[in-house]
Amino acid sequence: MKVINLMLKAAGKGDLRLDSRISMGYLIHLIWKYGWMMVRGKFFALAHKRISHSVFVGSKVKVLEKRMLAVGEKVKLHDGVYIDALSQEGVLLGQGVVLGRNSRIECTGGLQRIGKGIKIGDNSTFGNDCFFGAAGGIQIGNHVVAGQLIRFHSENHKYSDMDKLIQDQGVTHKGIRIGSNCWIGAGAVFLDGAEVGDGCVVAANTVITKQFPDNVVIGGVPAQIIKVRERKREFEE
Repeated sequence: MKVINLMLKAAGKGDLRLDSRISMGYLIHLIWKYGWMMVRGKFFALAHKRISHSVFVGSKVKVLEKRMLAVGEKVKLHDGVYIDALSQEGVLLGQGVVLGRNSRIECTGGLQRIGKGIKIGDNSTFGNDCFFGAAGGIQIGNHVVAGQLIRFHSENHKYSDMDKLIQDQGVTHKGIRIGSNCWIGAGAVFLDGAEVGDGCVVAANTVITKQFPDNVVIGGVPAQIIKVRERKREFEE
């Protein structure tokens, strides 16, 4: 168990209490997996001052323009993560950020104009198969918990001129902003100009196209406020 405790501590989970029903075989599998992720992380950070040496890197992780990537401690890039960091402001992953399997960050949609980039705050985690299109810029706060298949598209096509092809009318780059302490359900889609305040809950498969204040529950296509999160009041008799 000492080895397991050391691995949990190295992964930033030193205070985690394991369920007693987890088998030793399952734990050995995890130790093997994260052990190799630690080794890959050491090589991943070599000669890059802005990348922590305590990152965990899965197999088949690919990064383009690594010089524009900054990675904090205990970040986990799981198998198949792809990052194209070519952008004006780069890709910044705060401490404890997790990107699930096969997630992609793409900062530039075309070579005519380099995209803005993305910043993900400390301890924000995303499930498998998420997509971050950061041409118009994406800012995500701290302690965001997000599911699988979530998509961010910070670029949108203009289409108002009926005399021109849509592909010839250019695009918008308003950007996307997500506050801190949010919970985002699986399959949610954020389009260019979307903004969600602190403490929000976004229902699964919601499509967000506009701005929302702090501490609301959002759902629907397009998204609307379902309810406001409020503190429970205690009444004295």
